[in-house]
Amino acid sequence: MRVIAGQFRSRRLSSLPGLDIRPTLDRLRETLFNVLSSGSPDALSGTVWVDLYAGTGAVGIEAISRGASMVYFVESTARAADLIGRNLRSLKIENGYQLLRQDVVTAIHTINLAVDYVFLDPPYRRESEYQRCLSALAQSTLLKPETIVIAEHPKTYDPGDAFSDLLRYRRLLQGDAGLSFYRKTS
Repeated sequence: MRVIAGQFRSRRLSSLPGLDIRPTLDRLRETLFNVLSSGSPDALSGTVWVDLYAGTGAVGIEAISRGASMVYFVESTARAADLIGRNLRSLKIENGYQLLRQDVVTAIHTINLAVDYVFLDPPYRRESEYQRCLSALAQSTLLKPETIVIAEHPKTYDPGDAFSDLLRYRRLLQGDAGLSFYRKTS
């Protein structure tokens, strides 16, 4: 696994053995960031991200590499939170992030500002986490009308079209995975 583009391009990131952490594949991460940047290398500069169920931290680190000013990494397990810290230290990233070792719903209500992007990638075997997390996001103060929420999910699973006024506007399938993009309607 590596950083795709930006300041830390081609740098390697560590993962953990086993199936507890399933990092977003390089190809899918590249597609995600190409969609979000719309071909402009500075499109993500100065943005604020929340990386929920952060795992290895690959998505948030990619955002930092591409110019995000702040990333909140949210991970409830000690092993994964330690791994994110090691990946950040290996790249000598010292600021522009906060690592929150807590449940995602708690973190959604802890972060006290509106953000530009929220990425969530719960363990595939815990499908109920999609509804729990997306419902909490829909009721939170994290989202402004322009905020884009992205849920990574198995290709064969549909996390849903609507959570209150948080509506899916795009679904992208690639390989065995899918990305669902959401925005608030009001």
